[in-house]
Amino acid sequence: MKLLWDIFFLFARVALFSWGGGPASLALMQREVTSSSWLTPAEFADAVAFGNVLPGPISPQVSAFIGYKLAGINGAIAAVIGTVVPTTVLMLLLIAYFYEIKDSSKIKAMLTAVRPVVVGLLLWTAYDMTLTVFNARKAPLIPALFQGWDKALIALTAFGLLTFTNINPVFIILGAAIFGLFVYR
Repeated sequence: MKLLWDIFFLFARVALFSWGGGPASLALMQREVTSSSWLTPAEFADAVAFGNVLPGPISPQVSAFIGYKLAGINGAIAAVIGTVVPTTVLMLLLIAYFYEIKDSSKIKAMLTAVRPVVVGLLLWTAYDMTLTVFNARKAPLIPALFQGWDKALIALTAFGLLTFTNINPVFIILGAAIFGLFVYR
């Protein structure tokens, strides 16, 4: 029972202190679950990859994956509740004041500083996942990228498709999953 509360409070903390939506919360989530030794960076990368294959918001999916690994279905439920309920309650409380605060110079000033931090968190998550995907935690990154040239090509292709086309990311993820099924089996 204590583990379920620990799971709930960890994900509630991540939800309440993450700014910028689901993807931005992944950096804090990764830091929390790996520093708690609940997951390795490789397991976290698997959770994110698995969550991206599914439709819907990424944070509850990744938290469910982690909660399930730790404590089965009850752990998954505790993690999802911790991820969703605190911020939903907070939003319901604040929505009444939304139109009063949305143009506040103080709110605008805070968001001006927070938005670049969110970009930094996303870059750190991408960097840390790169180390995991290319097995570069024990070796220098550049040689690992050359050794994993096929994965680097997949990442660059996905980046190019997202940058230069209007292809829905779902189709890119599904295409990669099908490609992986045939090539990496």
